[in-house]
Amino acid sequence: MSPRRALDRLRFHLSLRRLGPGLITGAADDDPSGIATYSQAGASFGYAMLWTVVLTLPLMIAIQIVSARIGYVTRRGLAANIKARFPRGVLLAVVGMLLLANTLNLAADLAAMAEALALLVGGSTHVYAVTFGLLCLVLQVFLPYQRYVRWLKWLTLALLAYVAVAFTLRLD
Repeated sequence: MSPRRALDRLRFHLSLRRLGPGLITGAADDDPSGIATYSQAGASFGYAMLWTVVLTLPLMIAIQIVSARIGYVTRRGLAANIKARFPRGVLLAVVGMLLLANTLNLAADLAAMAEALALLVGGSTHVYAVTFGLLCLVLQVFLPYQRYVRWLKWLTLALLAYVAVAFTLRLD
């Protein structure tokens, strides 16, 4: 192998290594409860609600930019900024709502994964949901972070299924 080719391979591998956290975070946004919701909305409304993208996308982008800039300028996270500017009760209320939202989102994700597995193999969705929850907990607690991240990076390849579906289905 030529030195130039070896250097190109090394650069490629280093780029893939840096890709990990962002790739995993982006893939995590395609959570099971979201996919279930998008599928049901698509089946119910088709393209009728697509016009909302024109309004919601710029607003979502603006929120992300403002949040990133506040964090960049202050060098603090959202909770630290709220704590610095508002009474303690406001901080506790916001953190409480965040805890509730994340808990409900996690429960919806586990339920959607259980329902999907039940569609494939049958069985109890309750047992599957508890099993998925315990499996995720055990992996996060007992698997070393570097090994866990490697597995998660490879699992993001499952997102290529979206592309495969788009090319294999015959939709007008």
